[in-house]
Amino acid sequence: MDFLYPWLYEAAGIGAHIDLYGPQNRYKSGFASTTREERQALFGAIAAAVRDHGRGLESLVYHDAGGEQLGVLLRPAEIVHLRDVAKLVHWLEIAGLLGLAIVVFHLVAMRRMRIATPAAGGLLLRSLGLVLALAAVVMTIGPVDAFYGLHRWIFPEEHQWFFFYQDSLMSTMMKAPDLFGYIAVALVGLALSYLWALFWLVARATRAVQPAP
Repeated sequence: MDFLYPWLYEAAGIGAHIDLYGPQNRYKSGFASTTREERQALFGAIAAAVRDHGRGLESLVYHDAGGEQLGVLLRPAEIVHLRDVAKLVHWLEIAGLLGLAIVVFHLVAMRRMRIATPAAGGLLLRSLGLVLALAAVVMTIGPVDAFYGLHRWIFPEEHQWFFFYQDSLMSTMMKAPDLFGYIAVALVGLALSYLWALFWLVARATRAVQPAP
């Protein structure tokens, strides 16, 4: 679903943002004349490339409403950064698979040891409490400062990750970092939904093996 970009386009004011900063770009011209559909397609292409180890980023081009090609979308520094993001996503996916393997291992062990889990609702409330605690930390630090701090900590020091709107169509079309706040809220909500479903399945599976009273 392209991180809800098509739905957040209006809510986050991305169109007006592009109209304002697109013409101010010091390296690329004509982006303000692209259509909403073109911008959504480009965002989707970037998201797909990041999931594919950064392949194809250098070949992304943008067109005006008449279909005429206006230029290459990304500058070299932006491509380097997005490939760094692709590496991060790759390792996070591996971590997710390992986490899933750990869950399966514990589920099998609990079934064999006849250990039942707490109710799904209680587990979800604990997870929600952790999320709220982390959110409080982020709000105390400041969302933007936390966002920039994570970038400084995660990405190589010699690689550029901050781009002014006037220098980057990528930052302009994503309205960074505002868009990532919306995406973070959506992902946390989705993750909590998945967690509740997982907790419910685990609780059901472990209780199924409990001896009758």
